[in-house]
Amino acid sequence: MKDIFQNKENVWNKLKNSEKPVVLYGMGDGADKVLAAFERRGIRAEAVMASDGFVRGQSFHGFVVKKLSDLEAEYDDFTVALCFASQLPDVIDTIKNVAARHRLVVPPVPAFGDVVFDEEFIVKNAENMNKAYELLADDLSRRVFENVLMFYHTGDIALLDHITTDKDEAFNNILKLGKNEVYLDLGAYNGDTVEEFLRYTGGAHKKIIALEPNAKNFKKLIENCSTLENTELLQLGAWSENTTLIFNNKAGRNSAVADKGVETRVDAVDNILGGGSVTYVKADVEGADYETLLGMRNTLKDFKPKLNFAAYHRFEDIFRLPLLIHGMNPDYKIYLRHHPYIPAWDSNLYCV
Repeated sequence: MKDIFQNKENVWNKLKNSEKPVVLYGMGDGADKVLAAFERRGIRAEAVMASDGFVRGQSFHGFVVKKLSDLEAEYDDFTVALCFASQLPDVIDTIKNVAARHRLVVPPVPAFGDVVFDEEFIVKNAENMNKAYELLADDLSRRVFENVLMFYHTGDIALLDHITTDKDEAFNNILKLGKNEVYLDLGAYNGDTVEEFLRYTGGAHKKIIALEPNAKNFKKLIENCSTLENTELLQLGAWSENTTLIFNNKAGRNSAVADKGVETRVDAVDNILGGGSVTYVKADVEGADYETLLGMRNTLKDFKPKLNFAAYHRFEDIFRLPLLIHGMNPDYKIYLRHHPYIPAWDSNLYCV
């Protein structure tokens, strides 16, 4: 992989050296992380904005949350730091509209953990980035890899436009699911990815095993999937071993290992299957992707199931997961795809 970072200003310097006021776009966990990173790097935020429909006179970290039009009346121009993520087409269009009117960058704070993408991260991980790049199976995967890393470095959302493909491309050209799949869904949420699986198999399957650790989500999973034949639903999280961990118990897809929350049972895939085979594994396990792979070493070695793994929860996942998969079974062809999302979430590994 060529030196893709050379002569490209990193996003932290762009923000610190900005001659225009820096405005945070968004509230919530993402903005909390960005403000904490700003404080460590001596970057000053001048204001906070939200999309028009979310502005109701609220405040955030002492800032009155304003509309874009309010800020445009107040400042001649400003730099926008995007602090939230979305895959909704109308929200993506709104973000791009803001980017067309003002300089917009995305500070690279992680979805999970506290490792920030910066110059130190690049130097520390350069060797493994290059090793993972060499494992990728096609030109598109290599372009996705380079552009996602450049996006993390520069914060430029335009880098995602050139590498975004829909899921049909990956399912039809790489996974090619058949009628007799044994499907293991890790992080099944409310059953939407079971539904996705059935859509690509025409409703056919040999067996489905779906895991969801969150109690509220698991109740929805039962409601939506309990009538399916040859289906096993488990309130359980995926991990490297059989143990109990603390989950934050957040609603939706954000239930994840945390310092505070609810005790949750987790187990290794090798233990769950008990030596049985699967043909296809989807994992969206909210930052536990590496540990989940460690817990399915025998499954990957003995059965080589097709894999669909999230590679964006932690910045290092984009290279450490391919390296781990290759180390467990070097026969895998490893592909990387980015689906519509800003920032570079829904960047997934597809391995066959």
